[in-house]
Amino acid sequence: MLQILVRKFLEVTLFLLFITFISFLFVRLAPGDPVLTILNVDELSVSREQVEALREEMGFNKPLLVQYGLWLFRFIQLDFGQSYVTGQPVADMIAMSLPATLELAAGSMFVMLIVSIPLGSLSALYRDSWIDHISRVTSIVGAAIPSFWLGLILIHLFGVQLNWLPTMGRDGFMSLVLPSVTLGLAISSVYVRLLRSSLLDSISQEFIRAARARGLSEGRIFFVHALRHSLPPVITVFGVSLGSLIGGVVVIEVLFAYPGVGKMVVDAIRQRDYPLIQGYILVMAVIVFVVNTCVDVSYRYLNPEMKLKERNTP
Repeated sequence: MLQILVRKFLEVTLFLLFITFISFLFVRLAPGDPVLTILNVDELSVSREQVEALREEMGFNKPLLVQYGLWLFRFIQLDFGQSYVTGQPVADMIAMSLPATLELAAGSMFVMLIVSIPLGSLSALYRDSWIDHISRVTSIVGAAIPSFWLGLILIHLFGVQLNWLPTMGRDGFMSLVLPSVTLGLAISSVYVRLLRSSLLDSISQEFIRAARARGLSEGRIFFVHALRHSLPPVITVFGVSLGSLIGGVVVIEVLFAYPGVGKMVVDAIRQRDYPLIQGYILVMAVIVFVVNTCVDVSYRYLNPEMKLKERNTP
């Protein structure tokens, strides 16, 4: 157990060092001058001396490695810095916007589950039937439709034509419906096909035939044995595709003017707000690492074969 904890600690340390350095380098090399953004002027309306003075005050005249070292030292002290635009602490701004993003991600995952699990299960149980054909066609169409286009269609239908749901902002549960459905439907197509394939593989295994020979009911065989055996590949793909989910949340937040960290970082990129961009990247990297760690743990729980291999390994 101690070896696993030490290994995870080293992994997260190296992971954060790599992510923070790469993000710091790319953000600094991006076109645009944050000094002019802070002064809210263009190059013709301010003297070069004023620009250089502010650049020196903010440390932009130092080498990139020195700037990164200073930022990393502050980060170790849990100081993410202050926003260049608002002057507020970056940690406070992220803490205020993160709950909205987590709500949207949770709502999207809920929609994905209630769509992909029934469709994938029925498609596997009734293979080559009309249910299977409809499920596969639906998943292919869903994969081909961009999430922002689907969002625009839902906005026009349910927000403009029918006037049933709000289309902008975050004002209660109803404001969460359209963005959650948009992102949930966009990502569910992948999991419908993956769950179908994994279930078909599980149903053909020897332990399923042995369970039927023991007289177990089909419902117990499906939910307790087949479905559990088919979940590890699905969970693994979810861990790998988490970055795509985060990217989708950013697009949906901008489309629906949802006040989460995705919309916040898009505004920060436009304004060259370096501390806010770096804080966002760091928080998202930690979330991705934590989720992937949870995926590894759940994989060991759902796959008894892995436990046996670990026990038999000297």
